[in-house]
Amino acid sequence: MKLRVGIVGLGDQWESRHLPALRTLADRFEVRGVCEQVAHRADRAAAELGTASVDGFRALAARDDIDALLYLADQWFGAAPILAACDHGKSVYSAISFPSDVAEADVLHRRVEESGIAYMAELPRRHAAATVRLKELIATRLGPPRMLFCHRRVPFSGAVSPPRDRGSEARDLMELIDWCRYVAGVEPTSVIAVRHADAGSRDLDDYRMMSLDFSRSGSPGDGPLAQISCGYYMPRTWEEAVSFRPPPGLQVVCAGGIAFVDLPQTLVWFDDAGRHQESLDSERPVGERMLGQFHRMVTSLVRQTSGLDDALRAMRIVEAADQSVAAGVRVTLG
Repeated sequence: MKLRVGIVGLGDQWESRHLPALRTLADRFEVRGVCEQVAHRADRAAAELGTASVDGFRALAARDDIDALLYLADQWFGAAPILAACDHGKSVYSAISFPSDVAEADVLHRRVEESGIAYMAELPRRHAAATVRLKELIATRLGPPRMLFCHRRVPFSGAVSPPRDRGSEARDLMELIDWCRYVAGVEPTSVIAVRHADAGSRDLDDYRMMSLDFSRSGSPGDGPLAQISCGYYMPRTWEEAVSFRPPPGLQVVCAGGIAFVDLPQTLVWFDDAGRHQESLDSERPVGERMLGQFHRMVTSLVRQTSGLDDALRAMRIVEAADQSVAAGVRVTLG
C-alpha cells in the first residue's frame, strides 16, 4: 500500500537522508505536495519528486489526497503542523525537535493521544546501524552496560551555523539523553548537572554536562551510570582543531567488554578475545530504516506511536538537570 504524503519543511538532512530514502521507498510513499517557507526550495524539491509546491501546511493537512505529513525541518511553524495534522486525522512523521517548553510539550502530547493518529518521532541515533548492532552485542556478547560516556562537540560560527539559543542546547541534550536511555535499557533515577556559560553571553552555555544514575534501588552505584556532555567551545574556523582527535559519539563499558560508537556505521568493540571492528557499510541507511518503520506503523491495523513518550521523558530530564545546576544538588527523577 502506498502512503500519500505531504512534506512540511526541508531541513539540512533533506539531500543526504530524506530525499534518498523517499526515492528508495518509492513503492511505499507517493509525495503529493511540498510546503517550505523558502519558496524556491519548495519548487525545486517538488520538481525533483514530480509533484507541486503548496502554500501553507494547513492547506496540505486538509487535503483529502494526503494520508500523512512528513514534518522534516524546524522552522517558524513550531508544533503547529502537528496540531493541524491532529485536526484532520493525518498521521505524522516528525523530524523536528520536541518543543522545549514543558507545558507546550504536554499539550502536543495530549492532542496526539486524543486524535488517535499514528505518530513517529525521528530518533536517528536509535535506528542507526551501529546502535542496532550494539544492542545485539549487549544481548549476546558484551553483557549489560555499566557505564556510558556520550559526548558531542559542536563547532560554532555565527556566519555558518544557525543561531544558537537555550532551546537548541536543550534539544541537543535531549537527543543524547534518549540515546543513553535506549542503550542502557532502563530508566534513570537521578541526575546531577553542571554548566559553563559562554563568555559573550551569560544566557548561553559553551559546555553542559550531566551524570545520569540508572540505579535500580535508588542507591547510587548499583546500576548503569551515564555521563553526557555537549560542548560549543570550538570555532568552526579552527578546521584542524575541529578534526583533531574527536571523542567517540558513545563509549559503553559493559560487564563483558567495551564498545566505541561513531554514527552512523562505525562500531569497534573489545572483549577477552581482543579487538573487533564491525563492517556496517552494507546496512540500510538510517533514513530508509525510519521511513520504512513509519510506513508499517501507518498501514498497521493497530494504532501506534513511537518516540512521543521518549521525547517527553528526555525533556523532563533536561528540566531536572537545569534544577540541579541552579541548586547544586542531585535531583531525583520521578
